[in-house]
Amino acid sequence: MRLPVFIALCLTFIFASCSEYQKVLRKDDMGKKFAFADSLYKKGKYKKALKLMEQIVPSYRGKPQGEKLMFIYANTYYNLEDYYLSGYQFERFTQAYPQSDSAEVASFKSAKSFYQLSPRFSLDQKDTDKGLEKLQEFINLYPNSDKRIEANALVAELRGKLEKKDYETAKQYLRVEDYKAAISAFDNFITDHPGSSLRKDAFYGRFLAAYKLAINSVPVLVQERLITAKGYYNNFMKYYKDTDLAPEATEYYQDIERRVVTTETEPTI
Repeated sequence: MRLPVFIALCLTFIFASCSEYQKVLRKDDMGKKFAFADSLYKKGKYKKALKLMEQIVPSYRGKPQGEKLMFIYANTYYNLEDYYLSGYQFERFTQAYPQSDSAEVASFKSAKSFYQLSPRFSLDQKDTDKGLEKLQEFINLYPNSDKRIEANALVAELRGKLEKKDYETAKQYLRVEDYKAAISAFDNFITDHPGSSLRKDAFYGRFLAAYKLAINSVPVLVQERLITAKGYYNNFMKYYKDTDLAPEATEYYQDIERRVVTTETEPTI
């Protein structure tokens, strides 16, 4: 077969397919729309399939074919990386068909959709919180799922992102010399993230913020705040005396000791 003839046949087939798609799209035959959408979905032509699905989904709710349609509808959004809508539609599917054989997959993909929406740590973490909530719901609902290991890994990743945000927020307070806010933020971090790899840095950051707050205070508050800083130093050394930050922390502590002694030996007027 000559190449031009072959190309002509291919173009004819493409135009015929497009023409058929447009005809089905315009007509009111829901059965044909469903069958054509399913065919396009199986071929990976998700954008075209979605246009048909959007037309027929309301008509199939509550019908036997509705379960399959609602699942592939949600999965089409997922495959198109429209994670807001895939998360929402998979959530609707699990609510409408809790006994479905596809409910477990739908629950996982709903949770993973919200995971995909989680932004970098420096931005608002509302979607990260939502992803954690949904992943934990999945783990609790399907503890023996073959997706459990992946779900746990995603949970760990999202928690790490929240830890990073909270830690960087505390560090930012320290950088801008808002020492009271830094102490409070490091305190919250230590309470909220007991297993964090950044826990050592948070203990040190809290001590450093307390030290800087003390030495930059008005004279009447210096003594009290130096004593508070000593307490934070002792807390740090209790857990991290053999770490790389211990020598630097000890230098600041020695300065505190000198200042406390000086304050104590000054005559009162």
